[in-house]
Amino acid sequence: MTRILFAGYQHETNTFAPSLADWAAFNTGESFPAFVRGQAMQQQLTGVNLPAGGFIDAARREGWALVPSVWAGATPSSYVTQEAFERISQAILEDVRAACVQGLDGVYLDLHGAAVAEHADDSEGELLARVRAVVGPSVPIVASLDLHANVTQRMLALADALVAYRTYPHVDMADTGARAAVLLREHLRQGRRAVQHARRLPFLIALNAQSTWMSPAQAIYQELAAIEASTGCMLSFCMGFPASDFPECGPVVWGHGGAAQQAVERLYALVSQPVQWQPEFLLARDAVEQAMAVAENQSAPVVIADTQDNPGAGGDSNTTGMLHALLQQGAGHVWPQRVALGLLYDPVAARKAQEAGVGAVLELALGRAVPTFTGQPSDPPLHGRFTVRAIGEDWCQIKGPMMTGMRVHIGPCACLEIEGILIAVASGKMQMLDRELFRAVGIQPEQMKLLVVKSSNHFRADFTPIASRVLVAKASGPMAADPADLPWRRLDPRMRLRP
Repeated sequence: MTRILFAGYQHETNTFAPSLADWAAFNTGESFPAFVRGQAMQQQLTGVNLPAGGFIDAARREGWALVPSVWAGATPSSYVTQEAFERISQAILEDVRAACVQGLDGVYLDLHGAAVAEHADDSEGELLARVRAVVGPSVPIVASLDLHANVTQRMLALADALVAYRTYPHVDMADTGARAAVLLREHLRQGRRAVQHARRLPFLIALNAQSTWMSPAQAIYQELAAIEASTGCMLSFCMGFPASDFPECGPVVWGHGGAAQQAVERLYALVSQPVQWQPEFLLARDAVEQAMAVAENQSAPVVIADTQDNPGAGGDSNTTGMLHALLQQGAGHVWPQRVALGLLYDPVAARKAQEAGVGAVLELALGRAVPTFTGQPSDPPLHGRFTVRAIGEDWCQIKGPMMTGMRVHIGPCACLEIEGILIAVASGKMQMLDRELFRAVGIQPEQMKLLVVKSSNHFRADFTPIASRVLVAKASGPMAADPADLPWRRLDPRMRLRP
Protein backbone atom coordinates (compact mmCIF):
# COMPACT_ATOMS: atom_id res chain seq x y z
CA MET A 1 0.00 0.00 0.00
CA THR A 2 1.23 3.50 -0.85
CA ARG A 3 2.41 5.22 2.35
CA ILE A 4 2.19 9.02 2.54
CA LEU A 5 3.39 11.10 5.47
CA PHE A 6 1.61 14.41 6.00
CA ALA A 7 2.26 17.39 8.26
CA GLY A 8 1.15 21.01 8.65
CA TYR A 9 3.00 24.23 9.48
CA GLN A 10 0.91 27.39 9.23
CA HIS A 11 1.95 30.93 10.04
CA GLU A 12 1.52 34.22 8.20
CA THR A 13 4.31 36.54 9.32
CA ASN A 14 3.95 40.30 9.44
CA THR A 15 7.52 41.29 10.25
CA PHE A 16 6.31 44.78 11.21
CA ALA A 17 3.84 43.47 13.82
CA PRO A 18 4.41 43.78 17.58
CA SER A 19 3.97 40.17 18.82
CA LEU A 20 6.15 37.11 18.10
CA ALA A 21 4.83 33.62 17.35
CA ASP A 22 6.50 31.65 20.10
CA TRP A 23 6.11 28.00 21.06
CA ALA A 24 3.18 28.89 23.31
CA ALA A 25 1.36 30.50 20.36
CA PHE A 26 1.48 27.23 18.40
CA ASN A 27 0.23 25.32 21.44
CA THR A 28 -2.66 27.75 21.83
CA GLY A 29 -3.60 27.80 18.16
CA GLU A 30 -6.52 30.25 18.56
CA SER A 31 -7.68 30.59 14.94
CA PHE A 32 -6.04 27.23 14.11
CA PRO A 33 -6.12 23.86 15.84
CA ALA A 34 -3.46 23.78 18.56
CA PHE A 35 -0.24 21.78 18.12
CA VAL A 36 -1.03 18.10 17.80
CA ARG A 37 0.98 15.06 16.73
CA GLY A 38 0.30 11.56 15.47
CA GLN A 39 -3.04 9.87 15.06
CA ALA A 40 -4.82 12.57 17.07
CA MET A 41 -3.80 15.03 14.37
CA GLN A 42 -5.54 13.03 11.65
CA GLN A 43 -8.67 12.66 13.75
CA GLN A 44 -8.80 16.36 14.56
CA LEU A 45 -8.34 17.54 10.95
CA THR A 46 -10.64 15.04 9.21
CA GLY A 47 -13.70 16.76 7.74
CA VAL A 48 -12.42 20.27 8.52
CA ASN A 49 -12.12 22.97 5.83
CA LEU A 50 -8.33 23.05 5.93
CA PRO A 51 -5.97 21.76 3.22
CA ALA A 52 -4.96 18.82 5.38
CA GLY A 53 -8.64 17.93 5.80
CA GLY A 54 -9.16 17.87 2.04
CA PHE A 55 -5.96 15.87 1.53
CA ILE A 56 -7.04 13.25 4.09
CA ASP A 57 -10.33 12.70 2.26
CA ALA A 58 -8.61 12.50 -1.14
CA ALA A 59 -5.94 10.12 0.17
CA ARG A 60 -8.61 7.77 1.48
CA ARG A 61 -10.27 7.72 -1.93
CA GLU A 62 -6.90 6.81 -3.45
CA GLY A 63 -6.45 3.99 -0.95
CA TRP A 64 -3.23 5.42 0.48
CA ALA A 65 -2.01 4.60 3.97
CA LEU A 66 -1.55 7.89 5.79
CA VAL A 67 1.24 8.53 8.28
CA PRO A 68 0.18 11.56 10.35
CA SER A 69 3.03 13.63 11.71
CA VAL A 70 2.57 17.14 13.15
CA TRP A 71 0.05 19.94 12.87
CA ALA A 72 1.38 23.35 14.00
CA GLY A 73 -0.52 26.58 13.37
CA ALA A 74 -0.48 29.97 15.08
CA THR A 75 -2.40 33.20 14.61
CA PRO A 76 -0.63 35.63 12.24
CA SER A 77 1.85 37.87 14.05
CA SER A 78 5.47 38.90 13.84
CA TYR A 79 8.38 36.45 13.44
CA VAL A 80 8.17 32.78 14.36
CA THR A 81 10.71 32.37 17.14
CA GLN A 82 13.73 30.20 16.51
CA GLU A 83 12.71 27.89 19.35
CA ALA A 84 9.21 27.37 17.94
CA PHE A 85 10.41 26.64 14.41
CA GLU A 86 13.13 24.25 15.57
CA ARG A 87 10.73 22.31 17.78
CA ILE A 88 8.19 21.98 14.97
CA SER A 89 10.88 21.04 12.45
CA GLN A 90 12.49 18.51 14.77
CA ALA A 91 9.17 16.76 15.41
CA ILE A 92 8.39 16.50 11.69
CA LEU A 93 11.86 15.25 10.83
CA GLU A 94 11.72 12.60 13.56
CA ASP A 95 8.50 11.30 12.03
CA VAL A 96 9.90 11.41 8.49
CA ARG A 97 12.96 9.39 9.53
CA ALA A 98 10.82 6.81 11.29
CA ALA A 99 8.51 6.55 8.26
CA CYS A 100 11.45 6.07 5.90
CA VAL A 101 12.58 3.05 7.91
CA GLN A 102 9.21 1.38 7.31
CA GLY A 103 8.98 2.56 3.70
CA LEU A 104 7.73 5.95 2.49
CA ASP A 105 6.30 6.73 -0.95
CA GLY A 106 5.55 10.44 -0.61
CA VAL A 107 5.21 13.50 1.62
CA TYR A 108 2.44 16.09 1.74
CA LEU A 109 2.94 19.36 3.63
CA ASP A 110 0.12 21.77 4.49
CA LEU A 111 2.07 25.05 4.48
CA HIS A 112 1.15 28.71 4.52
CA GLY A 113 4.07 30.01 2.48
CA ALA A 114 4.58 33.34 4.27
CA ALA A 115 6.18 32.19 7.52
CA VAL A 116 9.32 34.12 8.44
CA ALA A 117 11.34 32.79 11.37
CA GLU A 118 13.82 34.77 13.42
CA HIS A 119 16.69 32.83 11.88
CA ALA A 120 15.15 31.80 8.53
CA ASP A 121 13.51 34.29 6.15
CA ASP A 122 12.02 31.45 4.11
CA SER A 123 11.13 29.04 6.88
CA GLU A 124 8.96 26.87 4.61
CA GLY A 125 11.86 26.60 2.18
CA GLU A 126 14.07 25.63 5.10
CA LEU A 127 11.60 22.97 6.23
CA LEU A 128 11.35 21.60 2.69
CA ALA A 129 15.16 21.44 2.49
CA ARG A 130 15.36 19.48 5.73
CA VAL A 131 12.66 17.02 4.67
CA ARG A 132 14.28 16.61 1.25
CA ALA A 133 17.61 15.84 2.90
CA VAL A 134 15.99 12.94 4.76
CA VAL A 135 13.82 11.42 2.01
CA GLY A 136 16.26 11.96 -0.86
CA PRO A 137 15.53 13.03 -4.46
CA SER A 138 13.24 10.16 -5.46
CA VAL A 139 10.46 10.51 -2.86
CA PRO A 140 7.98 13.16 -4.04
CA ILE A 141 7.16 16.12 -1.81
CA VAL A 142 3.98 18.06 -2.58
CA ALA A 143 2.75 21.08 -0.61
CA SER A 144 -0.34 23.26 -0.57
CA LEU A 145 0.01 27.00 0.02
CA ASP A 146 -2.13 29.90 1.17
CA LEU A 147 -3.14 32.42 -1.50
CA HIS A 148 -0.95 34.92 0.43
CA ALA A 149 2.20 32.83 0.21
CA ASN A 150 5.41 34.61 -0.71
CA VAL A 151 6.64 31.81 -2.94
CA THR A 152 10.43 31.57 -3.08
CA GLN A 153 12.78 30.03 -5.59
CA ARG A 154 13.87 27.58 -2.91
CA MET A 155 10.31 26.38 -2.37
CA LEU A 156 9.78 25.91 -6.10
CA ALA A 157 13.08 24.06 -6.44
CA LEU A 158 12.68 21.68 -3.49
CA ALA A 159 9.04 20.65 -3.79
CA ASP A 160 7.98 18.39 -6.62
CA ALA A 161 4.76 20.36 -6.86
CA LEU A 162 3.05 23.29 -5.13
CA VAL A 163 -0.58 24.39 -5.35
CA ALA A 164 -2.34 27.38 -3.77
CA TYR A 165 -5.83 28.46 -2.69
CA ARG A 166 -7.95 30.25 -5.28
CA THR A 167 -10.32 32.11 -3.01
CA TYR A 168 -10.00 35.00 -0.56
CA PRO A 169 -11.83 34.60 1.81
CA HIS A 170 -10.33 31.11 1.78
CA VAL A 171 -13.37 28.91 1.31
CA ASP A 172 -11.49 26.39 -0.86
CA MET A 173 -8.85 25.25 1.62
CA ALA A 174 -10.00 21.61 1.67
CA ASP A 175 -10.31 21.71 -2.14
CA THR A 176 -6.69 22.82 -2.34
CA GLY A 177 -5.59 19.86 -0.25
CA ALA A 178 -7.46 17.62 -2.69
CA ARG A 179 -5.65 19.29 -5.62
CA ALA A 180 -2.34 18.58 -3.87
CA ALA A 181 -3.36 14.92 -3.73
CA VAL A 182 -3.97 14.98 -7.50
CA LEU A 183 -0.47 16.34 -8.08
CA LEU A 184 1.02 13.70 -5.80
CA ARG A 185 -0.93 10.93 -7.54
CA GLU A 186 0.32 12.05 -10.95
CA HIS A 187 3.91 12.07 -9.73
CA LEU A 188 3.56 8.60 -8.20
CA ARG A 189 2.15 7.28 -11.48
CA GLN A 190 4.68 8.95 -13.76
CA GLY A 191 7.68 8.56 -11.48
CA ARG A 192 9.06 11.95 -12.47
CA ARG A 193 8.58 15.59 -11.67
CA ALA A 194 6.01 17.53 -13.69
CA VAL A 195 7.25 20.38 -15.90
CA GLN A 196 7.18 23.61 -13.94
CA HIS A 197 7.25 27.28 -14.96
CA ALA A 198 7.00 30.39 -12.76
CA ARG A 199 6.87 34.19 -13.10
CA ARG A 200 7.24 36.82 -10.37
CA LEU A 201 5.27 40.08 -10.52
CA PRO A 202 7.26 43.33 -10.09
CA PHE A 203 4.88 44.95 -7.57
CA LEU A 204 3.15 44.31 -4.24
CA ILE A 205 -0.64 43.95 -4.04
CA ALA A 206 -2.49 45.34 -1.00
CA LEU A 207 -4.56 42.77 0.90
CA ASN A 208 -7.75 44.76 0.43
CA ALA A 209 -7.36 44.54 -3.36
CA GLN A 210 -7.01 40.76 -3.29
CA SER A 211 -10.55 39.61 -2.49
CA THR A 212 -11.88 37.09 -5.00
CA TRP A 213 -15.39 38.36 -4.23
CA MET A 214 -14.55 41.49 -6.24
CA SER A 215 -12.79 42.64 -9.36
CA PRO A 216 -10.15 42.09 -10.58
CA ALA A 217 -9.32 38.90 -8.67
CA GLN A 218 -12.75 37.33 -9.21
CA ALA A 219 -12.42 37.40 -13.01
CA ILE A 220 -8.72 36.46 -12.92
CA TYR A 221 -9.33 33.22 -11.04
CA GLN A 222 -12.18 32.37 -13.37
CA GLU A 223 -9.76 32.78 -16.28
CA LEU A 224 -7.16 30.71 -14.40
CA ALA A 225 -9.62 27.79 -14.42
CA ALA A 226 -10.33 28.34 -18.12
CA ILE A 227 -6.61 28.29 -18.98
CA GLU A 228 -6.22 25.07 -17.00
CA ALA A 229 -9.07 23.47 -18.90
CA SER A 230 -7.57 24.37 -22.26
CA THR A 231 -3.96 23.38 -21.45
CA GLY A 232 -4.25 20.48 -19.02
CA CYS A 233 -1.94 22.25 -16.57
CA MET A 234 -2.48 23.00 -12.87
CA LEU A 235 -1.96 26.69 -12.21
CA SER A 236 -1.54 28.81 -9.09
CA PHE A 237 -1.45 32.55 -8.48
CA CYS A 238 -0.30 33.69 -5.05
CA MET A 239 -0.92 37.40 -4.56
CA GLY A 240 1.56 37.41 -1.69
CA PHE A 241 1.50 38.70 1.87
CA PRO A 242 2.72 42.31 1.53
CA ALA A 243 4.08 42.74 5.06
CA SER A 244 6.98 40.26 5.17
CA ASP A 245 10.21 42.22 4.93
CA PHE A 246 12.56 39.89 3.08
CA PRO A 247 13.86 39.90 -0.51
CA GLU A 248 11.35 37.48 -2.06
CA CYS A 249 8.13 38.99 -0.73
CA GLY A 250 5.64 39.44 -3.55
CA PRO A 251 3.16 37.80 -5.98
CA VAL A 252 4.07 34.75 -8.07
CA VAL A 253 2.35 32.80 -10.86
CA TRP A 254 3.38 29.20 -11.54
CA GLY A 255 2.11 26.01 -13.06
CA HIS A 256 2.77 22.29 -13.51
CA GLY A 257 2.21 20.26 -16.67
CA GLY A 258 3.50 19.79 -20.19
CA ALA A 259 2.22 23.19 -21.37
CA ALA A 260 3.17 24.99 -18.16
CA GLN A 261 5.14 27.76 -19.82
CA GLN A 262 2.36 28.68 -22.23
CA ALA A 263 -0.29 28.53 -19.50
CA VAL A 264 1.70 30.59 -17.00
CA GLU A 265 2.52 33.27 -19.57
CA ARG A 266 -1.17 33.63 -20.46
CA LEU A 267 -2.10 34.06 -16.82
CA TYR A 268 0.82 36.38 -16.12
CA ALA A 269 -0.33 38.69 -18.93
CA LEU A 270 -3.63 39.12 -17.06
CA VAL A 271 -2.38 39.56 -13.51
CA SER A 272 0.58 41.83 -14.26
CA GLN A 273 -1.54 44.79 -15.42
CA PRO A 274 -0.94 47.21 -12.53
CA VAL A 275 -3.85 49.66 -12.79
CA GLN A 276 -6.42 47.05 -11.74
CA TRP A 277 -4.93 46.53 -8.25
CA GLN A 278 -5.89 49.87 -6.64
CA PRO A 279 -8.06 49.48 -3.49
CA GLU A 280 -10.22 52.19 -1.91
CA PHE A 281 -9.78 53.16 1.74
CA LEU A 282 -11.54 55.56 4.10
CA LEU A 283 -10.29 57.22 7.27
CA ALA A 284 -12.03 55.94 10.40
CA ARG A 285 -14.22 59.03 10.85
CA ASP A 286 -15.16 59.12 7.15
CA ALA A 287 -16.03 55.42 7.19
CA VAL A 288 -18.42 55.85 10.12
CA GLU A 289 -19.98 58.97 8.60
CA GLN A 290 -20.57 57.22 5.28
CA ALA A 291 -21.82 54.06 6.97
CA MET A 292 -24.36 56.01 9.04
CA ALA A 293 -25.64 57.80 5.94
CA VAL A 294 -26.12 54.50 4.11
CA ALA A 295 -27.63 52.69 7.11
CA GLU A 296 -30.29 55.37 7.55
CA ASN A 297 -32.19 54.00 4.55
CA GLN A 298 -31.25 50.32 4.77
CA SER A 299 -32.65 47.44 6.80
CA ALA A 300 -29.51 45.29 6.40
CA PRO A 301 -26.35 46.26 8.32
CA VAL A 302 -23.48 48.26 6.90
CA VAL A 303 -20.17 46.47 7.55
CA ILE A 304 -16.90 48.34 8.13
CA ALA A 305 -13.60 46.45 8.00
CA ASP A 306 -11.08 47.66 10.60
CA THR A 307 -8.35 46.36 8.34
CA GLN A 308 -5.25 47.80 10.02
CA ASP A 309 -5.90 45.86 13.24
CA ASN A 310 -6.68 42.57 11.53
CA PRO A 311 -5.41 39.72 13.75
CA GLY A 312 -5.34 37.59 10.62
CA ALA A 313 -2.53 39.78 9.26
CA GLY A 314 -0.39 40.50 12.32
CA GLY A 315 -2.51 42.90 14.37
CA ASP A 316 -3.45 42.07 17.95
CA SER A 317 -7.14 43.01 17.55
CA ASN A 318 -6.95 45.46 20.43
CA THR A 319 -6.85 48.98 18.94
CA THR A 320 -9.63 51.48 19.58
CA GLY A 321 -9.64 53.85 16.60
CA MET A 322 -12.97 52.62 15.25
CA LEU A 323 -14.55 52.69 18.72
CA HIS A 324 -13.53 56.31 19.20
CA ALA A 325 -14.93 57.17 15.75
CA LEU A 326 -18.27 55.50 16.53
CA LEU A 327 -18.55 57.35 19.84
CA GLN A 328 -17.54 60.72 18.39
CA GLN A 329 -20.32 60.52 15.84
CA GLY A 330 -22.93 59.19 18.26
CA ALA A 331 -23.70 56.02 16.32
CA GLY A 332 -24.91 54.23 19.45
CA HIS A 333 -27.29 57.05 20.33
CA VAL A 334 -28.86 56.94 16.87
CA TRP A 335 -29.32 53.14 17.00
CA PRO A 336 -28.99 51.98 20.65
CA GLN A 337 -27.66 48.41 20.90
CA ARG A 338 -27.72 48.08 17.11
CA VAL A 339 -24.07 49.07 16.57
CA ALA A 340 -21.47 46.38 17.27
CA LEU A 341 -17.71 45.86 17.03
CA GLY A 342 -15.65 42.68 17.39
CA LEU A 343 -13.62 40.88 18.27
CA LEU A 344 -11.71 43.19 20.61
CA TYR A 345 -8.85 41.34 22.32
CA ASP A 346 -8.72 42.39 25.98
CA PRO A 347 -8.32 39.44 28.39
CA VAL A 348 -8.39 41.69 31.47
CA ALA A 349 -11.70 43.30 30.52
CA ALA A 350 -13.21 39.92 29.58
CA ARG A 351 -12.20 38.43 32.94
CA LYS A 352 -13.58 41.39 34.90
CA ALA A 353 -16.85 41.18 33.00
CA GLN A 354 -17.20 37.48 33.75
CA GLU A 355 -16.42 38.03 37.42
CA ALA A 356 -18.92 40.91 37.69
CA GLY A 357 -21.73 39.19 35.78
CA VAL A 358 -24.50 40.33 33.44
CA GLY A 359 -25.90 43.76 34.32
CA ALA A 360 -22.80 44.95 36.16
CA VAL A 361 -21.32 48.36 35.34
CA LEU A 362 -17.51 48.46 35.14
CA GLU A 363 -14.99 51.29 34.98
CA LEU A 364 -12.50 50.15 32.35
CA ALA A 365 -9.73 51.26 30.08
CA LEU A 366 -10.65 49.08 27.10
CA GLY A 367 -8.12 48.13 24.43
CA ARG A 368 -4.54 49.29 24.05
CA ALA A 369 -2.35 51.83 22.31
CA VAL A 370 0.12 49.71 20.34
CA PRO A 371 3.20 50.48 18.21
CA THR A 372 2.39 50.98 14.54
CA PHE A 373 4.29 51.14 11.26
CA THR A 374 4.07 54.96 11.36
CA GLY A 375 6.32 55.15 14.42
CA GLN A 376 3.42 56.55 16.44
CA PRO A 377 1.17 54.53 18.77
CA SER A 378 -2.42 53.75 17.85
CA ASP A 379 -5.37 55.48 19.50
CA PRO A 380 -5.47 55.45 23.33
CA PRO A 381 -7.52 52.95 25.35
CA LEU A 382 -11.18 53.81 25.71
CA HIS A 383 -11.82 54.91 29.30
CA GLY A 384 -15.43 54.75 30.43
CA ARG A 385 -18.29 52.97 32.15
CA PHE A 386 -19.28 49.74 30.44
CA THR A 387 -22.35 47.61 31.09
CA VAL A 388 -21.96 43.84 30.87
CA ARG A 389 -24.72 42.68 28.52
CA ALA A 390 -23.75 39.01 28.07
CA ILE A 391 -21.16 36.39 29.01
CA GLY A 392 -19.91 33.89 26.46
CA GLU A 393 -18.23 30.48 26.32
CA ASP A 394 -14.51 29.91 25.76
CA TRP A 395 -15.07 27.97 22.52
CA CYS A 396 -16.98 28.89 19.38
CA GLN A 397 -18.09 26.57 16.57
CA ILE A 398 -17.53 28.12 13.13
CA LYS A 399 -20.51 27.61 10.81
CA GLY A 400 -19.81 29.99 7.91
CA PRO A 401 -18.12 29.19 4.56
CA MET A 402 -14.56 29.59 5.87
CA MET A 403 -13.15 27.08 8.37
CA THR A 404 -16.54 25.35 8.50
CA GLY A 405 -16.86 22.94 11.39
CA MET A 406 -13.81 24.15 13.32
CA ARG A 407 -14.02 24.91 17.04
CA VAL A 408 -11.93 27.98 17.84
CA HIS A 409 -10.74 29.03 21.27
CA ILE A 410 -11.58 32.65 22.06
CA GLY A 411 -11.24 32.25 25.81
CA PRO A 412 -13.37 34.04 28.41
CA CYS A 413 -15.50 36.53 26.50
CA ALA A 414 -18.30 39.03 27.00
CA CYS A 415 -20.47 41.68 25.40
CA LEU A 416 -19.85 45.16 26.82
CA GLU A 417 -21.97 48.23 26.05
CA ILE A 418 -20.99 51.87 26.12
CA GLU A 419 -23.30 54.63 24.87
CA GLY A 420 -25.39 52.17 22.88
CA ILE A 421 -22.41 50.47 21.21
CA LEU A 422 -21.97 46.71 21.74
CA ILE A 423 -18.41 45.37 21.90
CA ALA A 424 -17.55 41.68 21.60
CA VAL A 425 -14.54 41.32 23.92
CA ALA A 426 -12.47 38.11 23.91
CA SER A 427 -9.40 36.63 25.59
CA GLY A 428 -8.13 34.99 22.39
CA LYS A 429 -7.07 36.61 19.12
CA MET A 430 -9.40 35.68 16.28
CA GLN A 431 -10.35 37.78 13.32
CA MET A 432 -14.05 38.37 12.82
CA LEU A 433 -14.54 35.98 9.90
CA ASP A 434 -17.76 34.33 11.04
CA ARG A 435 -21.07 35.62 12.42
CA GLU A 436 -20.96 32.98 15.15
CA LEU A 437 -18.18 34.97 16.83
CA PHE A 438 -20.68 37.79 17.45
CA ARG A 439 -23.38 35.35 18.53
CA ALA A 440 -20.93 33.81 21.02
CA VAL A 441 -21.53 36.88 23.21
CA GLY A 442 -25.20 37.39 22.42
CA ILE A 443 -24.90 39.85 19.52
CA GLN A 444 -27.16 39.02 16.57
CA PRO A 445 -25.32 40.53 13.57
CA GLU A 446 -28.32 40.48 11.24
CA GLN A 447 -30.21 42.80 13.61
CA MET A 448 -27.48 45.46 13.70
CA LYS A 449 -27.40 48.71 11.71
CA LEU A 450 -23.59 49.00 11.81
CA LEU A 451 -21.03 46.23 12.23
CA VAL A 452 -17.30 46.90 12.63
CA VAL A 453 -15.20 43.77 12.03
CA LYS A 454 -11.52 43.41 12.77
CA SER A 455 -10.65 41.73 9.49
CA SER A 456 -9.44 42.62 5.99
CA ASN A 457 -11.27 40.26 3.65
CA HIS A 458 -12.07 36.95 5.34
CA PHE A 459 -15.23 38.43 6.83
CA ARG A 460 -16.74 38.84 3.34
CA ALA A 461 -17.68 35.16 2.96
CA ASP A 462 -20.09 35.19 5.90
CA PHE A 463 -20.96 38.91 6.19
CA THR A 464 -21.46 40.04 2.58
CA PRO A 465 -24.71 38.02 2.27
CA ILE A 466 -26.27 40.07 5.11
CA ALA A 467 -24.64 43.46 4.34
CA SER A 468 -26.24 46.40 2.58
CA ARG A 469 -22.77 47.86 2.01
CA VAL A 470 -19.15 47.01 2.86
CA LEU A 471 -16.59 49.74 3.59
CA VAL A 472 -12.89 49.52 4.43
CA ALA A 473 -11.46 51.83 7.10
CA LYS A 474 -7.87 52.79 7.88
CA ALA A 475 -7.98 53.31 11.65
CA SER A 476 -4.54 53.46 13.23
CA GLY A 477 -3.11 49.97 13.72
CA PRO A 478 -0.06 47.75 13.18
CA MET A 479 -1.04 46.26 9.76
CA ALA A 480 -0.60 48.75 6.91
CA ALA A 481 -3.47 48.59 4.44
CA ASP A 482 -1.13 50.20 1.90
CA PRO A 483 2.22 48.35 1.62
CA ALA A 484 3.85 51.64 0.57
CA ASP A 485 3.28 52.93 4.13
CA LEU A 486 5.61 50.32 5.63
CA PRO A 487 9.29 51.03 6.47
CA TRP A 488 10.77 48.33 4.21
CA ARG A 489 14.47 47.56 4.65
CA ARG A 490 15.14 44.22 2.95
CA LEU A 491 12.68 44.01 0.06
CA ASP A 492 14.15 43.47 -3.39
CA PRO A 493 14.83 47.05 -4.63
CA ARG A 494 13.26 46.15 -7.99
CA MET A 495 9.91 45.43 -6.29
CA ARG A 496 7.45 48.33 -6.53
CA LEU A 497 5.51 49.09 -3.34
CA ARG A 498 2.39 49.94 -5.35
CA PRO A 499 1.22 48.50 -8.68
